[in-house]
Amino acid sequence: MSPSVSPLAGKPAPKSLLVDVPKLLAAYTDLQPDTGVPAQRVVFGTSGHRGSAFERSFNEWHVLAISQAICDYRKKKGIDGPLYLGIDTHALSQPAFESALEVLAANQVETRIAANGEFTPTPAISHAILTHNRRRATGLADGIVVTPSHNPPEDGGFKYNPPNGGPADTDVTGWIQDRANALLGDQIKDVRRMPFTQALRATTTREHDFLDAYVGDLGAAIDFDAIRGASVRMGVDPLGGAGVHYWAAIAERYRIDLAIVSDQVDPQFGFMTVDWDGRIRMDPSSPYAMQRLIGMQDRYDVAFACDTDHDRHGIVTRSNGLLRPNHYLAVSIDYLFRHRPQWNPGAAIGKTLVSTALIDRVAQRLGRALYESPVGFKWFVDGLLDGSLGFGGEESAGASFLRRDGSAWSTDKDGIAPALLSAEITARTGRDPGELYGELVAALGEPFADRVDAAASPAQKAKLAKLSPQQVHGTLLAGEKIGSVLDRAPGNNAPIGGIKVTSAGGWFAARPSGTENVYKIYAESFRSEAHLREILREAQAIVDAALADQ
Repeated sequence: MSPSVSPLAGKPAPKSLLVDVPKLLAAYTDLQPDTGVPAQRVVFGTSGHRGSAFERSFNEWHVLAISQAICDYRKKKGIDGPLYLGIDTHALSQPAFESALEVLAANQVETRIAANGEFTPTPAISHAILTHNRRRATGLADGIVVTPSHNPPEDGGFKYNPPNGGPADTDVTGWIQDRANALLGDQIKDVRRMPFTQALRATTTREHDFLDAYVGDLGAAIDFDAIRGASVRMGVDPLGGAGVHYWAAIAERYRIDLAIVSDQVDPQFGFMTVDWDGRIRMDPSSPYAMQRLIGMQDRYDVAFACDTDHDRHGIVTRSNGLLRPNHYLAVSIDYLFRHRPQWNPGAAIGKTLVSTALIDRVAQRLGRALYESPVGFKWFVDGLLDGSLGFGGEESAGASFLRRDGSAWSTDKDGIAPALLSAEITARTGRDPGELYGELVAALGEPFADRVDAAASPAQKAKLAKLSPQQVHGTLLAGEKIGSVLDRAPGNNAPIGGIKVTSAGGWFAARPSGTENVYKIYAESFRSEAHLREILREAQAIVDAALADQ
């Protein structure tokens, strides 16, 4: 029932797939959105606004309008500290950075940009915000990350992080989105702007050494003494992303045996192997996109990669190759809550409701509370900030956790720290995360999981978002008694935008995507692969009935 895999998947990207960068950059400035077309308006999904200049969904006007809207929001909320501005290595990120700075400077926003034009990972922005705001009540900082995450090379993206350092909640993004669209509808007449060269020289624009600040503090989150003492051999593939120059600094500062597979930066990402659907995508959790590092798994005790803004991780072990994100989340949680004695004894484990139920079993064995949220890392921000959550993770290979002393590290997803944690785990347990996952499932049961994605129109997505428990008829799920039918998350009672149905031996969740015109069915069984297929079949029937219901 999974989507068909492209014949190009896992193979080096052919030239025919490479984006025409000059044409893309021209489209960024030359094409303007039509606000009468929904797909060309500003839309903040679960990870900011994303789109492509070719499709008039990420163009100069979008960035100018969003930047002005953020300035207006800051003024409305009295946020008057520095704004940390970072970018990744996508082709559209540099011109979008320039557009944003033109607006920020014209609005006299104190803006901090990376020293020497360095790329900036998402966690480095979060870290900078939290560091500045620690023990402050006024002059609070916030940030912008120009990135579409692991999306294809032709895409652009724009994220706003408020003073809590994490992804902005819907009340914030909704306000910014509406204001930006109003500005677009008025032909951006109310956008303040100055030439980029003037913005760079503005007294409000200053350089900040994100790299040194983040790398220098990493020892607060990771036990490098253990890694160095065990002589763990590591390899890292930055996938041409924003942290490309961070890894050498990490290896040098902490004197660890870390080989950098490649430090190439290419806006076409022509060095990538093609993802499952025939597109180039810098996804460190995809076995198709990760072929280069998977082919080197025997060279290292453990290896890892991060996506383009370095907020997602992928772990390659000698024992099991590339670990599925859910598998590594479970191993990380089990390890961290046994090896962080300074953490609050009441600190809970955060997971999205479509993450593996193996985490539930790990939490129960650890005697820790489980905080189960809707999809979106924003739900973990407050808990990671005040220490009531020790760990927050989502099934798409995004996670963050507390410093070793139990205080906040990054309240946004951090790909770098979880990647390095795999080496700490290997050092302190003598087994790599793949081996530890085998021990976990031997003790707690092995999950069989899959996800089905299918095209859905905006109208169909709206129907799926309103799925209710009343639309699930019957009392059995794949032959087992249904234990619960949820349309709100157990952790915070927030609407999940779909439903989740559970039984003793499995579950499924159906929801529309927040960033694409698709719907997703997640399913998991602790019985067998055949039982998983039966769960998926029944889930699909429920979704089909909902879409057919007029």
